[in-house]
Amino acid sequence: MVCGGFTCLKNALCALNVVYMLVGLLLIGVAAWGKGFGIVSSIHIIGGVIAVGFFLLLIAIVGIIGAVNHHQVLLFFYMVILFFVFLFQFGVSCSCLAINREQQGKLLNSSWELIGNTTKENVETQLNCCGLFNSTADLTQYEIDFQLCKAPCKSTQCSTCGELMLQHAGEALRILGGVGLFFSFTEILGVWLAVRYRNQRDPRANPSAFL
Repeated sequence: MVCGGFTCLKNALCALNVVYMLVGLLLIGVAAWGKGFGIVSSIHIIGGVIAVGFFLLLIAIVGIIGAVNHHQVLLFFYMVILFFVFLFQFGVSCSCLAINREQQGKLLNSSWELIGNTTKENVETQLNCCGLFNSTADLTQYEIDFQLCKAPCKSTQCSTCGELMLQHAGEALRILGGVGLFFSFTEILGVWLAVRYRNQRDPRANPSAFL
């Protein structure tokens, strides 16, 4: 069977979804490992990572079942959902690659306001810093955070967490954007494979039957 035929498309689609399944299991495992060893204690972060992992697992299972059985309905929902995931991930990845230092600071400020005190304390302890930014605009919030700070450096001289995070934020965003962009193209590849495979006639089926 030449590449592009029924068997080739089926195998390629199954292989792609096995990769998605492994990535989903990896995300769930990393979240469980981080929680178990106390590296990340925020239930929101852990829950978010596990939810993404389960979502990838679900999509992969739907894709594999649809590919193995040549199931028209499952393949249709698979390619529609994967296409919307591609649009979302492609947009987020491009934003990560395009964001500048000033925008990174605003993003950190917005995120810092949303997270709870427990998560802030964990970040401060891990990075050995206190508060986000010690600037005129953020002075009130910084003083509150400094009073609650439990980082070891508090008794001497602490750097602000915002400055420490901004030192590595650009590189981290480039890595995240690059990885996200790579996976977004694998998703559009999955959509293309599903469309091609869905329109192939199953050689095992009755030749006179419709797809």
